[in-house]
Amino acid sequence: MEEKATKPRVERGGSSGGGGGGGGGGGGGGGGELVERLPQALIGEIMARLDLESLCSAAPVCRALRASASLALSSISSLDLSGFPPTASILSGLLNNNSCIRSLTLDCSQLDDSSVKIFAKKNLLELSLLKCSMFSSNIFTVIGENCPMLRLFSLDILTLDMEPNSVCENTIARMLKGFLYLEHLSIKFQLVHPAFGFFESSQFALPKTIKVLLLQPIHARQASRLILNNICDTEPVAPVAAVGNFYLGTSWGSNLQSLTLVLNIISDQLITTITKNLHHLVELCLEDKPFEEPLLLHDLTNSGLQSLSLCQNLTRLSLTRSKTYIPATFRRVNDVGILLLVEGCKRLESVRLGGFARVTDAGYAAVLHSCKSLKKFEIVNASFLSDLAFLDLSAATSLVEVRLVSCNLITSETALSLSTCSNMEVLDLSGCKSIADSGVISFSKLSKLNVLDLGGSDITDIGLSALGGGSSPISSLCLRGCKRITDRGIAHLFNGKGIIRNTILTLDMGYLPRISDKAVVVIAKACTEITILCIRNCFGITNASIEALGSLNHLVGRRTIRMLDVSNCCGLSVDSLMFLAPPFFCGLRWLGIGNTSLARKSKRRDMELLGGRVGFRLCIEGCEMGCKNGWYSHKFI
Repeated sequence: MEEKATKPRVERGGSSGGGGGGGGGGGGGGGGELVERLPQALIGEIMARLDLESLCSAAPVCRALRASASLALSSISSLDLSGFPPTASILSGLLNNNSCIRSLTLDCSQLDDSSVKIFAKKNLLELSLLKCSMFSSNIFTVIGENCPMLRLFSLDILTLDMEPNSVCENTIARMLKGFLYLEHLSIKFQLVHPAFGFFESSQFALPKTIKVLLLQPIHARQASRLILNNICDTEPVAPVAAVGNFYLGTSWGSNLQSLTLVLNIISDQLITTITKNLHHLVELCLEDKPFEEPLLLHDLTNSGLQSLSLCQNLTRLSLTRSKTYIPATFRRVNDVGILLLVEGCKRLESVRLGGFARVTDAGYAAVLHSCKSLKKFEIVNASFLSDLAFLDLSAATSLVEVRLVSCNLITSETALSLSTCSNMEVLDLSGCKSIADSGVISFSKLSKLNVLDLGGSDITDIGLSALGGGSSPISSLCLRGCKRITDRGIAHLFNGKGIIRNTILTLDMGYLPRISDKAVVVIAKACTEITILCIRNCFGITNASIEALGSLNHLVGRRTIRMLDVSNCCGLSVDSLMFLAPPFFCGLRWLGIGNTSLARKSKRRDMELLGGRVGFRLCIEGCEMGCKNGWYSHKFI
C-alpha cells in the first residue's frame, strides 16, 4: 500500500469545559433545543473529549454545540491532518482563533500561497507540510518571518517549473537564518533528480542546533562540501566547481545525530567524509538514484563500508541503490565489505540494504549474528540471499520487523525460521515467489504480528484458513498477485475462529483472478474495522460487490472505508454509481476507478460522487492507492 488513510488527530493544551460561549436561543430542531438546556460545563466537557471529525460534525446542531466546538478548537495544541486535505476556508475555521497550537501536520494538496499565513503561527514548535504542489518559494519567506520558534520543520514539495532553482534556494537560506532553535530539518523536493537538484548554489547557514537533517535531492559533491565546512569556522571553504557553499557553525557536526540524503551516487569519498567528520551519528540513511552506470573508480566499495565501522554509535543504517532510472547495483561490494562493516557497528538496531547484488548469505548472516540488538532487518533485491542466512536465528531474538523484498531464493524454510521470533510485528515477503502454505501456517501463531505482506507468493486457501483461525492481530494484509487464492480462502480467512476479522484495517486483494463478489460480500459482513480496500484487476468483481460494501459500510458501529481501489474491474457498470455516491461510503477520501466504465467522463458521475464530500479525490488514471502519495495531478471533485 502506498498510503495510509488516517483520521485527523488532535491534542488539547487545556480543558475546554466550563464555560464560554453562547448558548441561547434555538438551534436546529428538537434535538438542539434539548442540548441547549444542558449545563455549559457538561457540554464543554463532552466536546473536549471528541476527535476533530466528531467535533466538526456536532458544531452545526445548535448554538450551544457550535460555541463549545469553537472553544474546543481554540485550545488544540497538536493537530494532525495528514489524512485529510483541508481547503483554506476549513483550515481558517480550525486555526483562526487558536493561539495554543504547537504542533501541526498538514496535507497541503489543496492549499496555495494564500493559505500560508493561516497556518504559519508564531507559537508553532513543529510544522510538517505534506504534498505541497501549489506553493511558490514564497512559502519559505512567510514561514521564516512568522515561525521563529520552530524546533521541527518538514516540507514535502513539488517545485514550480516557472521558478529557477536559485530563487527557491535563496529563500530557503533566508528562512534558515531566522531559525535559532531548529533541531529537525527535512526538505524534500519531489520528482527532481539529484544530478539536477537543489542545494547547489546558495550559501546556507544551517542552524548550529540541528540534530536531524534530511535533504532530497542533493548532489554527492555538494553533500561532501556541506560536511567539510563543518570542520571550519563560519567562514566558507573554497568552492568546488559547480558546487555551492554552505556556511556551518563549528558545533553543527557535533550535534548532528541523524543524516538522511538522497543523492546521485553513493561513493567511498562521501562515506569517508561522513565518518571522519560526523562522529556522533546515530542514524545514517543514504539512497542514490544513478542516471547512468556509475564508474567503478567512483562507486562504493568494501573500503567505504569498512570506514563506516568507525561510526560505532550507529543504531540505524540504510544504504540503497534505486532502480528508478537504470538497473544499477553496488558492483564493487561483496561479503567482505559487510563483514568489515558489522565488525565495528555492533550496536545496530535497524539495517536496510538494497542493490547489493554480489552479497551472499554469508554477508547477511553476519548482520543477523553480530548485531545482538537488531530489531529491523530489510533487504531489497538480493539475488543471492537464500534460506541459509536464516537457518539459525537464536542470536536474533530481538527482531520485530523483517522485510525481504523480491528475494527470489527465499522459501517457506525462511518463513518457518522467522516464526520463532515471538516478538515479530512486521513481515514483508513480497515478491518471494516460493513462500507457500507451510510458511503462512507458521505465521498464524505469532501473537504480535501486525503487518503481513505476501504479495506474489505461492499460497493457497489452506494458508488463509490457518491465518483465519490463528491468533495474529493482523491490521494490514497484502495478498496481491497470489493467483491460487479463491473465494473459499477469503471466506476461511474472515469467517474463522481467529481474531483477524476484528483487527484488519488494510487489505490488498489486487490481481486475484479467482476472486468474485462472494469474497467481497464476506469482507463487507465480517470486517467491521476495514478502512482501506484494494480489489483492482479482479475481473470477477461486479456491481454486487460495490452494493455489498456500500450498503453495510454506513451502518452504526462500523468504520467507514476511506480508500477504495476498483481499477481494471471490468465487470463494473455505471449502475454501481448509486452505491458509491452519498449517503454510502460517507467517509471515502480516495476512489480509484481507472479502466472501468465508471472512468468515462460524465457530469452525472461527477455530481453523484461529489455529493457534498470535502477533500475527496477521484482517480481515473489507474494509479496505485493514493496516487503515489499525491504527486500526480488528478482532479479534486
